[in-house]
Amino acid sequence: MDFIGLIAGLLSDPRTAIAGWIISLGSVKVYAPLFLIVFIETGVVVFPFLPGDSLLFASGVFSADGGGLALWATLVVFYAAAILGNTSNYWIARLFGSRIIDSGKIKALTPERMAKLDGFFAKYGGLTIVITRFMPFFRTFAPFVAGTGHMNFGKFTLFNAIGGIAWVSLFVLTGYFFGGIPFVQEHFEIIVLGIVGVSVLPALIGAVKAAVASRKSGEPDPVAIEAEELEKAARAQHAKHAKQGDR
Repeated sequence: MDFIGLIAGLLSDPRTAIAGWIISLGSVKVYAPLFLIVFIETGVVVFPFLPGDSLLFASGVFSADGGGLALWATLVVFYAAAILGNTSNYWIARLFGSRIIDSGKIKALTPERMAKLDGFFAKYGGLTIVITRFMPFFRTFAPFVAGTGHMNFGKFTLFNAIGGIAWVSLFVLTGYFFGGIPFVQEHFEIIVLGIVGVSVLPALIGAVKAAVASRKSGEPDPVAIEAEELEKAARAQHAKHAKQGDR
């Protein structure tokens, strides 16, 4: 299966996609694509649209008894993928960030936007790495900003580990403990969409609050504008790949 088809399948029906991998790859090799998806989403700045939250939740469901995955292995694999992915993203940005931004090939990473994101990062510090773990799209850019801003690597690693472990544990264990409930099984696709919706909710609330504050002051708020633009881009990427999966 080509990469685009693989992602489209995960976006449209992660449960069926993972079940197919378990059958075709077996209970050991199946962890390879699971690791790869999370690593690429967090480690390669051009793939912020990958379905990390839904993948973790669905994998947690399959980690329950008889599901084909082992809970401890699922957690360890995703912990490694999340932490190593962010670390890779950090060093890519630290070594080549300026060239990537100046090339203009990644539209979301213009110098002006990066300057605004740097300001946001400076305001919240290392907690940004933890908070954005639970925000699709933003979690891909946070380590990149940390790298371009030359954030201390030791500090980055601490918050990276905390955020990665918390993110993986929340979604995998939620799927593990609640995925077997009949209601969840019968409405799995809706539950997955709800998870994605809840994940982006903090960013939307922040954008709304910033927009309201800027209207009161009479000046446009750059953080609110940036959040709205990133959310629109994320939704467009999801819609694009979902359509490709229907073809």
